Amino acid sequence: MSSLFLMITITDRRSTDGFLQLYKSHGVTVSMRTVGSGTAVQETLSTLGLEKTEKAVLLAVVTAESWQKIQKDLRRKMQIGVPGTGIAFIVPLSSIGGKRALMFLTEHQPLTWKEESTLKDTRYELLLVVANQGYTGSIMDAARTAGAGGGTVIHAKGTGMEGAAAFLGVELVNEKELVLIVSRTSQKNTIMKAIMEGANPKAGTIVFSLPVTDTAGLRLMEEDEAQPEAAL
Repeated sequence: MSSLFLMITITDRRSTDGFLQLYKSHGVTVSMRTVGSGTAVQETLSTLGLEKTEKAVLLAVVTAESWQKIQKDLRRKMQIGVPGTGIAFIVPLSSIGGKRALMFLTEHQPLTWKEESTLKDTRYELLLVVANQGYTGSIMDAARTAGAGGGTVIHAKGTGMEGAAAFLGVELVNEKELVLIVSRTSQKNTIMKAIMEGANPKAGTIVFSLPVTDTAGLRLMEEDEAQPEAAL
């Protein structure tokens, strides 16, 4: 699924609407946003003539064709190369849970299938679950039945959710929760299926995964993988 990417944009919160309008003009109508803060030291900011501001983090699924056009407009219209304007980058997606979710996320974008990503053989995957607020417990209960460990929740707001019912059969509200779960690649499909089938239907879950090229701090997972080999 190398023709699909998660586009991540980090910018000044005051510029959020401008970026969303640009993305919408390229057919990227569904996105999630959350807030953060920059870490640049005051001396650096003063040198660049900048002030410390709150940041917006925007997440959206884009096709390869959309990204090529968006990238040009980010430089030309949003002046993204100017210090303090922000950054945008893409990460390849390895899978999306269900054709309806795929159609919803890319409804107004051109989509051309290509060969699978060269990152398909990674040992771990990051599952990103987008859901209506208040259903994290239901999602994690379903994920654990398939062997998932813990998860991390990020609160966010969604845009472009109005047309979700036509694709997903449930209304999606603007208040969102993003649940991040790291799993073994061998368990990914089972966990995604468990979430899609076992979570509360009102959660309106959308699940997709990203390849993880390396890790630190997953000692228990790694020990579990090593046990069968040690027994031989």
